[in-house]
Amino acid sequence: MTTTYLLIILLLISTAGYYLGKKRVRVVADKTGGAKTLHSRPAYYGTLTALWCAVPSLLIFSFWLACESTVISDMVISKLPENIQTLSADRLNLVMNDVKNIVDKNTVNREGDQALQGAADYYLHLRSISRGALFVLIMVICIAALSVLKNRIRPELRARNHVEKLIYYLLIVCSTLAIFITIGIILSVLYESIRFFKIIPLDEFLFGLKWSPQMAIRADQVGSSGAFGAVPVFTGTLLVSAIAMAVSVPVGLMSAIYLSEYANRKFRAFAKPLLEILAGIPTVVYGFFAALVVAPIIRDTGANIGLAISSESALAAGLVMGVMIIPFVSSLSDDVINAVPQSLRDGALSLGSTQSETIRQIVLPAALPGIVGGVLLAVSRAIGETMIVVMAAGLSANMTLNPLKTVTTVTVQIVTLLVGDQEFDSPKTLAAFALGLLLFVVTLILNVIALYVVRKYREQYE
Repeated sequence: MTTTYLLIILLLISTAGYYLGKKRVRVVADKTGGAKTLHSRPAYYGTLTALWCAVPSLLIFSFWLACESTVISDMVISKLPENIQTLSADRLNLVMNDVKNIVDKNTVNREGDQALQGAADYYLHLRSISRGALFVLIMVICIAALSVLKNRIRPELRARNHVEKLIYYLLIVCSTLAIFITIGIILSVLYESIRFFKIIPLDEFLFGLKWSPQMAIRADQVGSSGAFGAVPVFTGTLLVSAIAMAVSVPVGLMSAIYLSEYANRKFRAFAKPLLEILAGIPTVVYGFFAALVVAPIIRDTGANIGLAISSESALAAGLVMGVMIIPFVSSLSDDVINAVPQSLRDGALSLGSTQSETIRQIVLPAALPGIVGGVLLAVSRAIGETMIVVMAAGLSANMTLNPLKTVTTVTVQIVTLLVGDQEFDSPKTLAAFALGLLLFVVTLILNVIALYVVRKYREQYE
């Protein structure tokens, strides 16, 4: 039985518990004077029943699945031949990965290794037993919860208080889980980055002017130690991001001003959702558009005026990325401009200012902190973009500020370094984590600055 079926069964049982709880409390209420004797509405009694079925079962379900793979793997290893059990931990992990791939049908046992096939069959057998036991345990928990609540449902039961308290604790668990996931991501990237900086000095990474992480096979080859200077990579990132912001900020801001101050309601109701559709287009579609339409147009235009423009250039990627980011700037700026009190506009107009003067001298200065915050968030979005740059800007880490040349960015290099079978003890692979850590720090600083600007100046106009 798959986990999907288990979750569907649990959902059906919880739904049945909801209706059984409502039906039970109505039966009890009819015996004690009607619905007016109930402490809470019948829906709360049904919700309480459903939660008592779902929450304990989900906790057991999550814990069971978290431990299942480890326990089954240990049991499978104990049944492997002696010569395999005595392998090193790394080699043993590779063997188990092969077994799991056979189990998940991601690969075929082409070598006909009977030990691997037997281990895969045994793994499947143990997993089926595990899922069956999990199903029985969930059914027992749900039946027990229904039986207990059936006897406890009375008019004086504070069902609403219990439901709100359970939801309150669920919200705390979810927020805490999100925090721990974030901390786990940071620590994992930091750990791998520290391993990289033990091999490559930090100053060489931060201030090096050449990026060539391809490690040579022989020591006598040129550049056998690789070059891990991140300056060209970040130069390309900033160049593409600057072009994107040069497109998105003016267009997005002017669009927001028009929609919030000049456009009538009908046009605004039509244009604003249409503009925000741009944010829902997958970035790979933008990448295709940049590579197949924008880049050839730029190259042909340059050839007509005597400029040598690469087929892949920072300009093509930046222009298309700017179009993609327009909805972010426009939507955030529009919300901030609409939040400016109408009394400021009325006061300026009553003193004889024109509408354009009111916007330029009153509305925009009042909304400037929020606009700046939105722009900084859009910059973070531009820095983290990958697909458009991969398809339109190229992979060459050129140390240049010429937008007509091929460049690369941090996210593109991370993808390139981690594609395919990689050795995680190699500086080439570990460099991806160092780039990720540095990109995380830069993006975090931009977000902190945006939040600081918004919080510092927002209260002046509320």
